[in-house]
Amino acid sequence: MTTPPAARAPRSDALRNRQRLLSAAAEAFAEQGTEVTIAEIAQRAGVGKGTVFRHFPTKDDLIAAIMDELIGGLVANGRKLIDAADPAAALLEFMTTGIELLAADRGLCEVIGRPSLQQAAVQGGINHLCDVVEALTDRARRQGVIRSDITGQDVVLLLAGVRQTTAPLAATQPQLWRRYLALVFDGMRALDAPTLPYPLPNRLDFTG
Repeated sequence: MTTPPAARAPRSDALRNRQRLLSAAAEAFAEQGTEVTIAEIAQRAGVGKGTVFRHFPTKDDLIAAIMDELIGGLVANGRKLIDAADPAAALLEFMTTGIELLAADRGLCEVIGRPSLQQAAVQGGINHLCDVVEALTDRARRQGVIRSDITGQDVVLLLAGVRQTTAPLAATQPQLWRRYLALVFDGMRALDAPTLPYPLPNRLDFTG
């Protein structure tokens, strides 16, 4: 049975409003961080605050939806690189993409410890991300182009680490992170270095 156009319209409008909200919120969080108000997000999206809360009951629900999309993009990018001919170049390309995203998005680094990261979809996305990064790292390890004690979890943590190192100078030197990524990656290639002195965490927990 065909659904009448009048019945389909409200659902289409709701989907469009949701996507406009996500786009407006992602832009606002990237520019101003997670303290941006719901009122400003609603204004950017061209909707009322009530529409925001119908789709996302709390700000953390909205942040979680944005994080889910961003992590999904990183996972998709990593999967494209898994079969690359040069595993070291593939791993470096993935790290470059990830840090570039963090450097351009003020809100991303501010979500650590927020309840939004405890949501099942976001936790599932983080787990998928770790799996993909481990696959990239494992190929590089097995081909002997990075040190044998580097893991995917190390790489995920290093993404934020490089970003945080250069964050205080980001306003005047926004590309400085490239210098420290190169330094970090050279350390990952140091095959004759001593074994790392501290064990890997059991799991990555960004919920604070």
